[in-house]
Amino acid sequence: MTTTLDWYGCATFALKTAGMTIMLDAYVDRVPSAAGPRHPDGRTYTADDVHECDWIVVGHAHFDHLWGAERIMANTDATLIANYESVRIMEEAGVSADRMICVAGGETIDLGNGVTVGVYPSQHSCVWTQAEMAQSDVVCLGDLGVTWQEQQAKVAELYEWFQTLGDETVDHLSASTPGHSPRGDGGALVFVFDTPDGSIFFQDTSGHWSGIMSSLRPDVALIGAAGRGNIDGDPVQGSLAEFVGRQVELLDPKKVVLTHHDRWMPGFSIETDIEPIRRELARVAPRADLVDVDYLDSTVILDGSR
Repeated sequence: MTTTLDWYGCATFALKTAGMTIMLDAYVDRVPSAAGPRHPDGRTYTADDVHECDWIVVGHAHFDHLWGAERIMANTDATLIANYESVRIMEEAGVSADRMICVAGGETIDLGNGVTVGVYPSQHSCVWTQAEMAQSDVVCLGDLGVTWQEQQAKVAELYEWFQTLGDETVDHLSASTPGHSPRGDGGALVFVFDTPDGSIFFQDTSGHWSGIMSSLRPDVALIGAAGRGNIDGDPVQGSLAEFVGRQVELLDPKKVVLTHHDRWMPGFSIETDIEPIRRELARVAPRADLVDVDYLDSTVILDGSR
């Protein structure tokens, strides 16, 4: 058997293993000018195009991870695994509670066919420290000791700034958050899938608890590579490339796949320069193979030779 990934952009993948399709995040729709997969006629993919899905596993409640799950679930028999805030939002969107599993970290869920997923608490990237994201080799310092109230004020300023990014982005943001006010990420989570082919770590935003990361040893690690990294609640003092290197050093996987690193929302996100990350991994984790993936290319990440 083999385990493959289809990348839909941002941090959304279809993980195909043991005869199942597991969506990692559910954000498929894009701002029209954003990067992402396209049909042969040029149309961008949407969540309505996903018709094969057994499980949806979402790392946190922000729209660029959760939006679309309600439509994938309408088109399939998928069950959602997500934090409590994500489940609340999906209930507001009309998803039945008996098709969702609320998690907060510490759970192990049997997905069938010899596959389980373990859930672990994590951290969200420090979005409050910047507007447009910095490139992967830019060193960011400071922003320590900032209170929750100060962070929330900065996040409010960020959302106001989003409204200046043009009509297509504003329309996209309005469509992606219908009927509910933003309440934060709901508590970021990371996941480890144990499959007959090997184990896979999934992270959809650049943050972690060091103690948890150092206790995991996946074969493959899907690592967030965008924005200002968060280490144990504090903004990384250094570059994104150094932050990714630290995470890979802690996990010690054989293969690394980056997530959230494309230009998924022009004006805010950037296409992350991978070369500084590649050089940092060669320095601190030389045995880890950085695997390049393209949109919907069914990249083999495990070949069954566990």
